[in-house]
Amino acid sequence: MADEERDQHDSVGAWAKSYHNASRALIESTLREHDLGPTQWYVLHRLVNVGPTLQRDLSRLLRVERATLSGVVATLVRKGLVDQHADAADQRQRRLSITDAGRALWSRLPDPVALALDVSFAGADEADLAVARRVLQEATARIEAYLAARGPAPSSRTDGTD
Repeated sequence: MADEERDQHDSVGAWAKSYHNASRALIESTLREHDLGPTQWYVLHRLVNVGPTLQRDLSRLLRVERATLSGVVATLVRKGLVDQHADAADQRQRRLSITDAGRALWSRLPDPVALALDVSFAGADEADLAVARRVLQEATARIEAYLAARGPAPSSRTDGTD
């Protein structure tokens, strides 16, 4: 049992989770200095690099619940970094765009993802990184295919929410 437990903690999956947690901590600490969280940064990133975006599309792209994104957007609007207005084509939808203040903040921000990658993989062999990418991509694809084939799990909630 001890060997089995040790193997689970030394598995590729366990190390992928450890890497995710460590890189997320670095990203969060970098952004905290600028009073931003990771999801706020990703919203700004999208608006700067892609342009105005429907809020509902961001929820899917960022893989966050709509309610969570609503809070993030409300905070960015309150800070004056993002404008939220009705979409011209569909008044029920909210279109987000970056403000001048948001663009000014963006120009001063370090790129926390680039920092995490630089710190993580400085000096790493490109061939090793290619293998790691391929293994994790294939593992992710297999899990996603398995979940799709299995179908949604029945909800265990009794409060009527998802």
